Amino acid sequence: MRTVFRENAIEALIGALVLALALWFVQFAYLRTERGGGRGGYMLAARFPNSTGVTVGTDVRISGIKVGTVTAQKLDAQSFQAVMQLSVASDVKLPVDTSAAITSEGLLGGNYIALIPGGDPQMLKPGAEITDTQGAQDLMGLVGSFINKTGSAARGSAPAGGPAGTPAPAAAPTP
Repeated sequence: MRTVFRENAIEALIGALVLALALWFVQFAYLRTERGGGRGGYMLAARFPNSTGVTVGTDVRISGIKVGTVTAQKLDAQSFQAVMQLSVASDVKLPVDTSAAITSEGLLGGNYIALIPGGDPQMLKPGAEITDTQGAQDLMGLVGSFINKTGSAARGSAPAGGPAGTPAPAAAPTP
């Protein structure tokens, strides 16, 4: 047995080194994704009418700086709104009148949740809900309304004054 170990000592040592490196990487990834409570923090909830582009792991930012992540999302069966659970860094204290908006990083960038702190002296407690929210904007809807000049043609409504294609009647002169 000793002769087998002596002959394969270098291979065994390299195998042990690879195994140790793999375990370190798993621990690093676990803590980095905040699944293991690496940064600590407190939970807040927020309801959005439209949460397009937001998933678990999406950034939560204040003034463009990451202060947390989305840890869970579900659909409220009664209001049909998306309920997001947000983990916010424990050193960030938010006033009760804080608002949250789903914002895009740019035309081709991803979405994130932007928190806009209010001015109330009272702070949100862990587990509280942010009530002032704004959902994701429908970019294609905005482009369509711009192309169709407020989207009236897209909805099939006729211009003011008469049926489609007829000019509006001229205003009567005032005496």
